[in-house]
Amino acid sequence: MTGNSASARRPVHSQRVEGLGTITLTPVDPAADAALIHSWVTEERARFWGMGEASRELVREIYEDVDRRTTHHAFLARRDGEPVALFQTYDCAEDRISECYEVQPGDTGVHLLIGPARGVAERGFSSGLIGAFLSYVLSAASTRRVVAEPDARNEKAIARLVRCGFELGPEIELPEIDLPEVHLPAKKARLAFFRPEAN
Repeated sequence: MTGNSASARRPVHSQRVEGLGTITLTPVDPAADAALIHSWVTEERARFWGMGEASRELVREIYEDVDRRTTHHAFLARRDGEPVALFQTYDCAEDRISECYEVQPGDTGVHLLIGPARGVAERGFSSGLIGAFLSYVLSAASTRRVVAEPDARNEKAIARLVRCGFELGPEIELPEIDLPEVHLPAKKARLAFFRPEAN
């Protein structure tokens, strides 16, 4: 039934990116996509994602929890049909980040994990992906500002956001979440904001 389940999820966004191909965003199907996501989040290069020790079952449970929510969403990004990234959005007012800064109406938070590089890293690949993601997030009438909070030690991700037009904010400490269905450790993060009118 996994194949049927995966095919039932339709892309919510499709965009042709010059020099990159067609990027589509499809809601994560926890049952169908857990194995792929698990293989990504448990790699050493994904250590800042905080799921390095997670089992495949736990990854599935986490994304089942996300799937039940109306304030948090997870998507697989595909480039010409091939999965290349995990992209998540959330309502900042309904997330632990709201304890760390003054949330403004229309703040939408984002997380991005680019999948394993195949061969030599392509010039413009990550910026092209981020551009497609921003187009999707900003297409929602409710979004006025995009908020990112990469791990404060993840200099590569922070530099990538700055190159894509994000303005850096202060360092924060996201509080631990310890619930039966999901555990997130405390995390030192760097806030970054994308304002459409400034770009």
